[in-house]
Amino acid sequence: MEQDYKKILVPVDGSKEAEMAFKKAVKVAQMNGGHLDVLTVLDTKQFIGLHGGMLNGDVIYQLSEDAQKYLNELKDGAVKNGFNEDDIAIHVRFGEPKTVISQEFVEEYENDLIMIGSTGMNAVTRLLVGSVSEYVTRNARTDVIIVRTDTNNDKI
Repeated sequence: MEQDYKKILVPVDGSKEAEMAFKKAVKVAQMNGGHLDVLTVLDTKQFIGLHGGMLNGDVIYQLSEDAQKYLNELKDGAVKNGFNEDDIAIHVRFGEPKTVISQEFVEEYENDLIMIGSTGMNAVTRLLVGSVSEYVTRNARTDVIIVRTDTNNDKI
């Protein structure tokens, strides 16, 4: 069975593994003539305790701006390497990364593939509540590829 993935979601969090997944997702989208959604999910629960348990508007705005800047840098790099600018979209969401990635975003944008790094940035959270990639693999409403190698298929 041949599978042509046309709407690929790649969630990124700034980790090396996520950026490796992004680079592979760009290649898969190019090979399939597909569209790429690049998503970062800002989990405000991790900031509880700062500012008396409340995030003020300035902090939220800065988090969102930093995320937009990061995603635009990824997009610009892909476009400079030949990816069609019209075939890549960036998204910033607030919420629980596990459910946003595996369910909410995929339903809204009708992605047919999620390409996600094997681990993310937050080792403590991974230890306490499990990894996002593990949750997505078990609960996604579409196909999932866990990226463990670079674009040359070399482990890092």
